[in-house]
Amino acid sequence: MRMGIIGLPQTGKTTIFNALTRGDQPTGVGISRMEVHTAVVDVPDERLDRLGVMFHPRKKIYAKVTYTDIAGLGGASDKGEIAGQLLNQLSQMDGFIHVVRAFENPAVPHVYQKVDPRSDVLRMDEELMLNDQIMVERKLEKLADEHRKGGGREKPVIEREIALFEKLGAVLGEGQPLRDLELTIDDDAAMSGFGFLSRKPTLVLVNLGEGQPAPDVAFDHKHATVVSLQGKLEMEIIQLPETDAQVFMTEFGIQELGLERIIRESYDLLGLQSFFTIGDDEVRAWTVRRGALAPEAAGEVHTDMEKGFIRAEVISFDDLMDCGSMAEGRAKGKLRLEGKTYAVQDGDILNIRFSK
Repeated sequence: MRMGIIGLPQTGKTTIFNALTRGDQPTGVGISRMEVHTAVVDVPDERLDRLGVMFHPRKKIYAKVTYTDIAGLGGASDKGEIAGQLLNQLSQMDGFIHVVRAFENPAVPHVYQKVDPRSDVLRMDEELMLNDQIMVERKLEKLADEHRKGGGREKPVIEREIALFEKLGAVLGEGQPLRDLELTIDDDAAMSGFGFLSRKPTLVLVNLGEGQPAPDVAFDHKHATVVSLQGKLEMEIIQLPETDAQVFMTEFGIQELGLERIIRESYDLLGLQSFFTIGDDEVRAWTVRRGALAPEAAGEVHTDMEKGFIRAEVISFDDLMDCGSMAEGRAKGKLRLEGKTYAVQDGDILNIRFSK
C-alpha cells in the first residue's frame, strides 16, 4: 500500500509524515522548496504478534505501508497542470492523505492568509480535478485523431473509449471528482494507466493544534473519509522512548497512536485486509484486497503459487486461538481445504498448495 501525503503549503505535511513513520525530517520548510520523502512502515498487528508467540518462528514479518511526503501542490502548478515529475509521483500512489490545516500559528502564515479547513479541502480537490480534466481533453483529442485516420484499432473500440472519456469529462465538468463515479470493470481497466488524481481514495487528515477540538470538515464523497490528528503532539510522542511515550499518551488522553489509527483507516479506505502464512522460518502478514479469491492471495506470496494454485488449507485466526494449535484445529474441523473460488477473509491463515 502506497499513500501519498499531500496538501497546501504550511499545513504540516512533513510533521504528519514524521508522526506516521517515526521520522525526523525537518519541518517548517518554505513553500518554494519541493522535496519528496519516502518511508516504509510496518503495519502494527497484534494478531501477528500472537502467532509469533504460538509458533516461535525465527522471524516475524509485518505487512508494509509506504508513505510519501509530496510537496509542491497548491499554487505551484501552471494553469492547473501539475508538473511532470510531481505528477509521476502522485500517479503512483494507491491513495492520498490530504493534510488540511486547522491549527493557528502566527509564525507560520497560511498560504491564503486565513485558516479555513473547509475551503482548503475544496481547493486541493479542485486542483486534482482540473489536472484530470486536462488529461481527459488531451486523450479525447488523440482518440478523435485516431478515429479519423484509421488503420490501427477497430473503430468500435475507439468509439467506446471516446464515450468513456467523454463521460469522465462530463463528471469533472460538473465539479465532481472521479472517485464518485461508478465504472464497469472494463472501463476501470481502460483508464487505469492514467493515474487520475481525483479517482484515488482520499483520507482527509485535519491537522489540529494541541488540545484543539476538531472542526466540522465535510467531504461527502465516495472512497473518502475525514479524520483528525494533533500532528505536532503525535510527532513528539512517536519520537520518545516507549515508556515516556506511554506517559504522555496517558496525560493527553490519547488512546491509540495516530500511526496505528491512520493505517487502519487507510486499509478501510482502500478496501484492504490481511492474511497470514506460517512456517518454521517465519510468520508473515500479507495485504490483499477485500473479496480477493484464494489464487490472488497466493499470488501475493509468489506469482508461481497463483499460476499453479491447487487449493489452500485455511483456518481463521480466531479459530486457531480458540483451538490452541493447528493440530487441534484440524481435529475439530476448523482447518479446512478451500479451492479457487474461496474468498479470503481478514485474518485467515493460509497454507497454499500449488504445482511447480
